[in-house]
Amino acid sequence: MIVAAKIIWCVGVIAWFVIRYPHARRSKRTPARRVENRGLELVLLSISATGLGVIPAVYAGTGMPAFADYPLQAWQVVVGGLTFLASLVLFRRTHAALGRNWSVTLEVREKHALVTDGIYRYVRHPMYTAFWLWAIAQAFLLPNWIAGFSGIVGFGTLYLFRVPREEQMMLDAFGSEYAEYAKRTGRVFPKLR
Repeated sequence: MIVAAKIIWCVGVIAWFVIRYPHARRSKRTPARRVENRGLELVLLSISATGLGVIPAVYAGTGMPAFADYPLQAWQVVVGGLTFLASLVLFRRTHAALGRNWSVTLEVREKHALVTDGIYRYVRHPMYTAFWLWAIAQAFLLPNWIAGFSGIVGFGTLYLFRVPREEQMMLDAFGSEYAEYAKRTGRVFPKLR
């Protein structure tokens, strides 16, 4: 069962990169009008990548650190797999909706438009929702207190330090249009009406 769980995690990560690759290529060709603290961005992205990628990949490949293992139940594999699938669907829909407005770091692009349709009709930051789902899926799929939960810590660090700056950047770029949009949408989960 642990082998199946590790395979599901690996397939999810590969699918994540397959979804992102064309958007990352296009992003490099779209000039930025405003870039937020690139040094801090690289540190936060490194922390997140370590928690969502490096530590779990070491565990999936080597079983280390074995001292932090705990028993894996079949229901965890099912819940983890379905959660990872949901994260991939949301991740793909988010990229499709953003189009040329997406970037890996905090940037406002040339001809940047405020996207408020599609998945963005309900949530301001659905890509972060997708990352949270990945981190939760990882905790279910990898029965190790370090590797399983490193995604929550790694991505949580990025989220904590990035989102307030991103919200301010969007307010600066779009003013009252963004403020009104923020009032009617949730940050990572839809607002209950």
